[in-house]
Amino acid sequence: MKIHRIEYDRIGHGANVTRDPPPKARPVFRLRRMDSVVYDTQGAQDAHDDLSGSGRQVITAPARALATEAVHAGREDLAALGLHAAPIDLSTTYPSYDSRGEAARIDAFAADGAEPEGPPVYARLGNPTVARFETALARLEGTESAVAFASGMAALTAVLLVRNAMGLRHVVAVRPLYGCSDHLLTAGLLGTEVTWVDPAGIADALRPDTGLVMVESPANPTLAELDLRAVAHSCGTVPLLADNTFATPVLQRPAEHGARLVLHSATKYLGGHGDVMAGVVACDEELARKLRQVRFATGGVLHPLAGYLLLRGLSTLPVRVRAASSNAAELARRLAEDPRVARVHYPRIGGAMIAFEVHGDPHDVIAGVRLITPAVSLGSVDSLIQHPASISHRIVPTADRRDAGVSDRLLRMSVGLEDVDDLWSDLDSALGFRGGE
Repeated sequence: MKIHRIEYDRIGHGANVTRDPPPKARPVFRLRRMDSVVYDTQGAQDAHDDLSGSGRQVITAPARALATEAVHAGREDLAALGLHAAPIDLSTTYPSYDSRGEAARIDAFAADGAEPEGPPVYARLGNPTVARFETALARLEGTESAVAFASGMAALTAVLLVRNAMGLRHVVAVRPLYGCSDHLLTAGLLGTEVTWVDPAGIADALRPDTGLVMVESPANPTLAELDLRAVAHSCGTVPLLADNTFATPVLQRPAEHGARLVLHSATKYLGGHGDVMAGVVACDEELARKLRQVRFATGGVLHPLAGYLLLRGLSTLPVRVRAASSNAAELARRLAEDPRVARVHYPRIGGAMIAFEVHGDPHDVIAGVRLITPAVSLGSVDSLIQHPASISHRIVPTADRRDAGVSDRLLRMSVGLEDVDDLWSDLDSALGFRGGE
């Protein structure tokens, strides 16, 4: 069986294609920016896009390698402070004996959303520990700024509110997206109106009141991939928001391809241990200022302890993604050879996510795992498996879900850091499990 890697051609559309990895090749995942999956055999593929002439700002790569930035970004001042680990600032408020100066700083924030100069004022305006994480994530994504929130959905909500406040309530989006993102757009809970299109239809769907184009690549849960640069070109002057949760900046940096906003459910790979909930938007400073104002007004702030855990999580992000991706590629290969599996989806850029469709009952597979945890979410050090049609995408209307390729037999697996043979042993047993036996 072939492993299905869904991709689009240079103008952002086209038929699904199927590619085979080189026989018995184990992927090598490099840690430099934008290096995608490379097989250690002849014919290895290495993705380095020439972004000149794109019409959008090209983000200059950091002087240091991504693995180095992951360890040091947001921490450069620690040695001068006599510290080795980043401190956790749990204060909700901060003393100030200059109330006139305080008033001036608050007025300045209300006017333009710039981070107040000087000492902190109040936790909803900003927190030093959270700011370290924001600085580090912006460096990894290659953007000017980043703004952290209490969850990924809070982050997306803030983006939509910023655009709505400008009278730009229309959103163009490409399915599939994460189920709750889909629901937030479709239900119009924030007064938005969404037009769902194929990638080729983005340009034609734009209107004068279009405030955002939203995509996710690789997509949740099918792992379909988009040509982000082609999509960004189709957006014209409308900002492109790319959900980069699955890929992380280790595998791709959407800002280098023209995305103006990069969204993460930081709960997933950025935290990486299943013990923190957060969201973050990496973007230019102009948009970041507006996002900070919305965060202050709506209260979707990130707790400082979560900010600390995320900063610590970034330190090991490249190592975790590399190791989990190696496991995932091997499991995808074994699943593709298993007659009990109808189809395997694994992205061209690699990564630690697998989607596969079974000939039998997917609920039996969920019930049959013992080492792998049957749970929603992803990106943790341990492996998780779930049935999207029952959980993560249950909220999406059935017809829309199926049209987006989320079949009732599809399973999504987040591959962790366990030994790959132990994971395969558990999957092998679960694929043969019968719930009534």
